[in-house]
Amino acid sequence: MSTRMVKKTASIEEVLAAIEAARDKVMADEVKSLTKLGIPKAMAYQMIASRFHQKVGNQEEAEPDPFEGNATTSWEEIS
Repeated sequence: MSTRMVKKTASIEEVLAAIEAARDKVMADEVKSLTKLGIPKAMAYQMIASRFHQKVGNQEEAEPDPFEGNATTSWEEIS
């Protein structure tokens, strides 16, 4: 008896959806942990969103990361 293994391939959309679902679960778990420590839920969401580079509601990113490749500030401006 020969059992043939079938490899299942996933589309890019499926992989991205799985990654986003995992990220959302981790973020929700961290917010839950912070609220157990007494941090207000809105503040916990903002803290976690900043760690995961997510926008909360209609909030814009405060300032660009100087270490990202598309940053417009030069080293002279930073120092």
